[in-house]
Amino acid sequence: MTTGRRAVGRWLRRLPRPYTLRARLTAGLVVLLAVSCAAVGVAAVIELDGFLTGRLDQQLTEVGTQFPASLEHNGQTLTDHDADDRERGDTRRQAPGTFGARLVDGTVTNAAVVPTDKDDTTTDLKVALTVRDRRELAAVQVDGRAHTIYLSSLDRYRVLASSGRDGDVMITGLPLESVEATVHRLEAVEAIVFGAALLITGFAGALWVRWSLRPLSRVAATATRVSELPLASGEVTLPPQAPESDPRSEVGRVAGAFNRMLGHVEDALTHRHASEERLRSFAADASHELRTPVASIRGHAELALLHPDPVPPKVTRALERITAESARMGVMVDEMLLLARLDAGRPLERRPVDLTRLVLDAIADARAAGPDHRWTLELPEEPVTVTGDAHRLQQVLANLLANARLHTPGGTKVTVAVETEPDGEATCLVVHDDGPGVPAEVQPGVFERFTRADRRRAEGGGGGAGLGLSIVAAVAEAHGGSVELESRPGATTFTVRLPSGGPT
Repeated sequence: MTTGRRAVGRWLRRLPRPYTLRARLTAGLVVLLAVSCAAVGVAAVIELDGFLTGRLDQQLTEVGTQFPASLEHNGQTLTDHDADDRERGDTRRQAPGTFGARLVDGTVTNAAVVPTDKDDTTTDLKVALTVRDRRELAAVQVDGRAHTIYLSSLDRYRVLASSGRDGDVMITGLPLESVEATVHRLEAVEAIVFGAALLITGFAGALWVRWSLRPLSRVAATATRVSELPLASGEVTLPPQAPESDPRSEVGRVAGAFNRMLGHVEDALTHRHASEERLRSFAADASHELRTPVASIRGHAELALLHPDPVPPKVTRALERITAESARMGVMVDEMLLLARLDAGRPLERRPVDLTRLVLDAIADARAAGPDHRWTLELPEEPVTVTGDAHRLQQVLANLLANARLHTPGGTKVTVAVETEPDGEATCLVVHDDGPGVPAEVQPGVFERFTRADRRRAEGGGGGAGLGLSIVAAVAEAHGGSVELESRPGATTFTVRLPSGGPT
């Protein structure tokens, strides 16, 4: 039993399931109608079968034992009682197919059936009974009720057993063929009618459900268009709101709530964009304004160091620190101004750039700045040219190599490679090192501004302001490309992907 349930469960799980609300509602409607049709059909079949069987039982009661009694003295001299029976009516004039049998002490002595040929009304057909047939006939109870049995040479019969005058048992039977034929015909008609009703209802129900859910489909379409918009930054124009329907319906309430939510989102995006613009403008203006005082401070400090008069060592040390920090602040101001300009969408130069030459120059500078590292190149035989801004691409290379130099210990091998994708649509600039790797908790935000690891990838050394990799990402995006990081202990790879055609 358990195995059968598991098999049914596996079969049900393999059935295709409707995933859309429209398909589920249509399928549910068809299933409910199918269950209702099945219930009506089964009830009608059972009721008709019971009604026709009851009519057959009534006919058995009316026929009585005339036919089986006529089999008792076939070919013998009639007694007074038999003569009386013949005077009451011809026992051979029974319905075609009527079965009669006489049993004495549980043994069938005579069995015959009225021929179905209407022209032959004078003879009865003897029935060849099998051992199983005789057992079934002997098992019929004399209780005044009809019973159903199966005779091998005939078919299913409804029989009634009555006690004879001589202590024998008379069995009269009528065939169930007409009852079964009527019931089967009803079943066929029900199957055709209910099947057609299910098909028509399924088609009409699908149209009705589709029409009823049109407002919800419009809401879903609008939500899909909104989900495809770049909402992370910049000015965003939302699509038109979904058409609202009757607010008294569930679908109408959903559409109304969705439109109100879109309105709130649009207001929030507008305020956010205005805030971004103000912040971007402030960063650009502040960076621009800071360049002059920072340069002035640095110039005065350098001038003070050049003074010929003796200067106390502490003052000299302070002036040197002012010069160094002002230089560092000047670089930070320039980087912030560059990011502000890139965020504002300032157009880049679009000129052919020899990427191979940029890599050679950058690696030469890196070797001079980091002689303790091992710098290697993997370049194709032919020069690789891309369309873009040479100065910004040179800055990308300088930042990546500086990042590898500052955050890896001496002796680290740094490899710079230029690769062209097989389809020729993009060129990849790859910087790989075998240092300790970027901490896993830092990797998700490594390209965000002012991101700095809690621990250095080298034992010592300082660090920048956390804007170098942000500039790499911003320049790559401005060229229509991207930058990716893959890092684990002993293998860190930055891959800058640039479209061969330049900014798009």
